[in-house]
Amino acid sequence: MQADRQTAIELNYAGKVQERLQKRHQARLEDAERRKEAKESSSVAEEKVEYFSSTFYGERACIEQLLSECSGTDRAEATRRLEEATNKVQQLQKFLNDSLLFLTQYNVREAQAALQQLQNSLSETREACLPQKTFAFRTRTKAAEKSQKTELGSSNTPEAESGNNKVDNDNASAPPAPEQCGIFNLSNEFVSKTSEEISKQHVLLTHLTHCKVRLFGSPSTLHLKHIEDCEILCGPVASSVLIDHCTNSTLAFLCQQLRAIIENCSGVGFAPFTWSHPRLEEDFSLSGLDRERNNWDQVDDFNWLDTEAPSPNWTVIPEGERKNNWDP
Repeated sequence: MQADRQTAIELNYAGKVQERLQKRHQARLEDAERRKEAKESSSVAEEKVEYFSSTFYGERACIEQLLSECSGTDRAEATRRLEEATNKVQQLQKFLNDSLLFLTQYNVREAQAALQQLQNSLSETREACLPQKTFAFRTRTKAAEKSQKTELGSSNTPEAESGNNKVDNDNASAPPAPEQCGIFNLSNEFVSKTSEEISKQHVLLTHLTHCKVRLFGSPSTLHLKHIEDCEILCGPVASSVLIDHCTNSTLAFLCQQLRAIIENCSGVGFAPFTWSHPRLEEDFSLSGLDRERNNWDQVDDFNWLDTEAPSPNWTVIPEGERKNNWDP
């Protein structure tokens, strides 16, 4: 009996030793598998980063070459190349957005800086190849100041009434710039422009306070600068809308690209476009925008890299708070 008991103890001990050895062996196998997966994952990530860098900076070189070729060409060809460059920059921006998950913060910052340089080069080239009219300001007469209705010059008119100022061509001998159109220095006014005035034009709205603006038509670009407590509605913009120094305002428009530095903004809300007027469908056709594509809530804040939490700089306006009645 004593021998049997001793044998049982030895067998039990041997079984436990064997079990520990098996667990240790299994742990080693699992650890080796984890290291293998980590190595493969690291290799895949490195390959993705290499592919991104090669593609991104190769495309940047193509855009820079395209911009350099704008110099010395006629206005029509320069316009075509600038539009092509604009589209390529937008595609490059989307490529960066789609690659954020596997890029390091350093990669993202470098790519953002490269994109900003391209945007600056694009703006400089546009100004050099498609110069706008130069304006100077002088005081209006008292009779004009008493008028509550503001007459705004069309794109072919050399002067335009605007609030407390009259806008004159600074150089009478300079050739007119048919693509210039704007509304400047107004306060507490209701202003509208027709499709004939703004379609295919570069429209600038600047230094407006407590104004309501209606832009009927399809401008080529729209630039809003120094806008305060205003309501601005615009038809489909064929390319980009640039917003700079706008506060406490409601803006409604359709565009191919919204150029607003979201990371430097606060309290910005987005909602679907709801303004309508009888010629809106015609303006859509003129703009070339695709009505089936609507990315109104796909807003990029490039300084906000947390994929689990929304950016604090912008929000989607709740349905119950969205504006649908745009009567003056």
